[in-house]
Amino acid sequence: MGRTRILPSGVPIKVDVMSSDSLAAAQTTRVPTTEELGFDPDRLREKYRFERDRRLRADGNEQYQEVVGDFARYLDDPYSGPVKPRAALHDEVDVLIVGGGFGGLICGARLRQIGIERIRIIEEAGDVGGTWYWNRYPGAACDTEAYIYLPLCEELGYVPRTKYAFAPEILEHAGRIARHFDLHTGACFHTHVTGLRWDDVSMRWHITTNRGDDMRARFVIMSNGPLNRPKLPGIPGIREYKGHTFHTSRWDYDYTGGSSEGGLHKLADKRVGIIGTGATAVQCVPHLGAGAKELYVFQRTPSSVDVRDNRKTDPAWAASLEPGWQRERMENFNTLTSGGVVEKDLIQDGWTEIIRNLVSMAKFRGTGVDWADVPKLMEIADFQKMNQIRARVDAVVKDKATADALKPWYRQFCKRPCFHDDYLPTFNRPNVHLIDTAGLGIDRITATGVVANGIEYPIDCIVFATGFEVGTAWTRRAGYDVQGRDRQKLGDKWADGIRTLHGYMTHGFPNLFIVGNSQSAGTTNFPHAMDESARHFQYLIQKCLQEDIRCIEPDKDAEDAWVEHIISISRFNEAFLSDCTPGYYNNEGKPNRRSIQNGAYGKGPNPFFRITKAWREAEEMEGMVRR
Repeated sequence: MGRTRILPSGVPIKVDVMSSDSLAAAQTTRVPTTEELGFDPDRLREKYRFERDRRLRADGNEQYQEVVGDFARYLDDPYSGPVKPRAALHDEVDVLIVGGGFGGLICGARLRQIGIERIRIIEEAGDVGGTWYWNRYPGAACDTEAYIYLPLCEELGYVPRTKYAFAPEILEHAGRIARHFDLHTGACFHTHVTGLRWDDVSMRWHITTNRGDDMRARFVIMSNGPLNRPKLPGIPGIREYKGHTFHTSRWDYDYTGGSSEGGLHKLADKRVGIIGTGATAVQCVPHLGAGAKELYVFQRTPSSVDVRDNRKTDPAWAASLEPGWQRERMENFNTLTSGGVVEKDLIQDGWTEIIRNLVSMAKFRGTGVDWADVPKLMEIADFQKMNQIRARVDAVVKDKATADALKPWYRQFCKRPCFHDDYLPTFNRPNVHLIDTAGLGIDRITATGVVANGIEYPIDCIVFATGFEVGTAWTRRAGYDVQGRDRQKLGDKWADGIRTLHGYMTHGFPNLFIVGNSQSAGTTNFPHAMDESARHFQYLIQKCLQEDIRCIEPDKDAEDAWVEHIISISRFNEAFLSDCTPGYYNNEGKPNRRSIQNGAYGKGPNPFFRITKAWREAEEMEGMVRR
């Protein structure tokens, strides 16, 4: 089945897994032995290092190229028809929100709840939805439980249809939020911010756009999203290819046929190549495999793919939900993933299993285990889980060479874990070919195909599942810069790393609020973190209105202290990241202080939420300068 080249590692790995009961018994006093574990941790470490080393590249993040020139069409909106002309706006609003994804919608909703009327969303797409407006590829779905992922469900009286919602339902829910809180009114779609400038005399932000607008706002919330700008690999010859191409964030159904549910019937006579094997590819490859005459999956590094087990919502369960049900589930999830203790895991999915398993190893202080051994115990738990992931590949994929190539050899959180029940079985199809490049990547692209491992594969269509820019300059991803007090540029201030207080505001940029996961809560349930930030902004803006505060910004000393705190408690220290296979978590194999500084709050989301809640309850606005 297909042609797969696999370079020998020279490191034999035994993957027998010690039972959880035996491991727990051994952990009460010491680190388990190799015999008790059923595998040799030293050999696994050697294998991980080998696989990491052959993927290291001198160009790091520079291996990717910006979507410009002939590929600029990947930034167009294929979903809402021609852009409608409108008159330029020269007015003023109370709050201007950049971005109409879940972050911007949640902020708008929370501000409506305190009576803010003049709210304007500016969005490049043709409607709200953010990531879920663009990601309409077949199989697109959330990989965090929908009951906690879809925001404001209880406020809107809505229960998702399945445990993991598919993209159409998620996009539909974004529109439901906008309608319920009247956020379409005054919104500017198909509009791109070109500049934000603070006027210290009027104490207002001036916002310019590509539509000729010159607006003013007392407060600005930037909810651009951490992953919003498609990226392309810098493969030699990429611009020479004469066949059809598209990026997964702009799926071309005119070419493939079908819909987000699959049925890609127009590919029946096509040879399709997909470049990228991350979370997006894991979801769309099964549909490409079912539709294409031949599918070639070009792989540099395999993803970790665990069981998903999606299922429809039980109507009886939905009817039994009591007030506060969504908040309870969200907090239950975050407590588990922060290492806390709950009576019951309400979510019971792959995320809670993985993180509960790892974090539980850090709970042996005072139980007879040397504290210095705890990292070893956590590593062993990680080895065990990844052994299970690799064993699943063997159990599902029939061809041994293909199965071996699909096994991930790295720590669980070196890359984002994936969950899917149909990805691995797709490689049992006779028309699906895994082209494993042994970590080296594609050689080049020709006018008619893709060359990997020295072999050219004729391809009619290339699908780029290469994700979004991470680690590039913030201003490049946002598409504009921000000018604060004394004409300071945000791009200049953040050139060596993001600097904020709580991840929410930055010194020198008054009345500017930031939605993101840098220096704030890091959780796989992004909308929960977004809601917490929205509640924080709600408090600050209401405080300004009630106390006639014209503008606020963090004190420089408070900001500096928070940045140093973020670095000191980083969840992923530089040593851990250096040992990881290259990816966007570790700046493509080049972790540094900047990448750690731009990370999330290292102790987990719930401890972070407690800090910001206590800060608000103190009613002192500590660390803030008010005018």
